[in-house]
Amino acid sequence: MSLLYVLAAESEFARELPFPAWVFGVIAIIVFFVLGFVTFTYRDVANRHRAKFDRGPAPEQGHGSGTGH
Repeated sequence: MSLLYVLAAESEFARELPFPAWVFGVIAIIVFFVLGFVTFTYRDVANRHRAKFDRGPAPEQGHGSGTGH
C-alpha cells in the first residue's frame, strides 16, 4: 500500500500547462481557420485555364489520319 501512496503523492506535483486550457482551444480554432483558408484558395484551380482544353479534339496527324492520298 505504501507504493500506491507514494505514486499518488507524486502525481500531485504534475507539470502545469504553459497557459490556461482555453488557450489550446483558441489555438486549434485558429489553425483550422488557417487550413480552411489555404484550402479555399485552391478552389477552382483546375478551371482557371479551361479555354486551353475547350478547343475540341486536336486534329490527328501522321499515319491513319484518313486523308486518303
